[in-house]
Amino acid sequence: MNRPSKFRAVFLLAILFVAAVIVIAREHRPSFLRPGLRLYAYVSTADNAVSVVDLVKLATVAHVPVGGAISAMREHPMRAEVWGVSSSGGFAWVLDSRTSQIVARVPVGALPYSMDFSPDGKRLYVPVSGNNILTAIDCGTRQVVAQSVTGRQPVAARVSPDGKLILVLNKKDATAGIYDAATLQLRSTVSVIPEPEDATILDDNSAAFILSRTQRRLSVIDLRKGLLLTNLELAGIPSQMILKPDGGELYVLSPESHGLQAINTWTHEVGDYVVLGSAPTRGALLADTGELFVSDAASGNVTPVDVTYRRVNRPIPAGQVPGALRFDPGDKARLLLVVSQGSGDLSIIRVASDRASGLLTMIPVGGQPRELAVKLF
Repeated sequence: MNRPSKFRAVFLLAILFVAAVIVIAREHRPSFLRPGLRLYAYVSTADNAVSVVDLVKLATVAHVPVGGAISAMREHPMRAEVWGVSSSGGFAWVLDSRTSQIVARVPVGALPYSMDFSPDGKRLYVPVSGNNILTAIDCGTRQVVAQSVTGRQPVAARVSPDGKLILVLNKKDATAGIYDAATLQLRSTVSVIPEPEDATILDDNSAAFILSRTQRRLSVIDLRKGLLLTNLELAGIPSQMILKPDGGELYVLSPESHGLQAINTWTHEVGDYVVLGSAPTRGALLADTGELFVSDAASGNVTPVDVTYRRVNRPIPAGQVPGALRFDPGDKARLLLVVSQGSGDLSIIRVASDRASGLLTMIPVGGQPRELAVKLF
């Protein structure tokens, strides 16, 4: 091939590449994004930093040091901010979404592992396991405004949907403390399964399901009366609970039993069991279709599950050791974000109702990514 022919071939390939990029960007740009709006994902990494990923450009645009090990992270429900807590640093931190900078660190005490916002976004509640306290932070002033004594080693706090109660799980005591959200006054303490670590509260604020990652049981407690209703036997040690949007069913994932169990939240009966794969660990439910997407840490896939008909669909590749996963925050989510812990990537999966879903791209974010937040602003 002569020199002009080689040049034309390279030129045509370049044009085709640019055209392909434009088509992909147009096809996968979320339809609800008006000019001026931004959609970012935030991924915590092993170097105590947060990688910021532009979900329109499909590229990492910042890597922000936090200053301590990141134990939890969530987007603020109202403000253009991402909040987190550092277990090694003993503080809550605030990342400004518009500047991708850490703008505040609020000391809370030793070993905070969890956090939860009030429904209106005005307060952040942090259980501090090293000091056995529950701390309330005003999100506007970024100041601690209240504290209350808890049981031994509080590891999780969950705010009720109406914002009136806070449920605190005390791991060493095997208890759940129910607090008044406004005053942080303890209302009641309920004995539950050993080493409780996570909880799901029903939308009517009546009951909570409590999980331990060492037990094949769930505790169910009455939040209004402050008493234990029952302990439910499971097929295996659970990793996550996912509540159906109508509140009627709770789906419990278990890597040990390779599947999912459905629990009737009204009768507290353990129902159907569905085998999903090698090690189903984390899940995200698409509310408008009733499809649950479950990451399988052993197989490197995400498995779609039709929870209505208990039907398992074709797995989707998602990198090495997929873990946390989230949908984009649109009314009709079309992007599924999956943290690939083994390969250090954020996998972007296109979710389609009229055709097969599939992996769009994988974006490098850093070593051993774990926590995931998504913010539209």
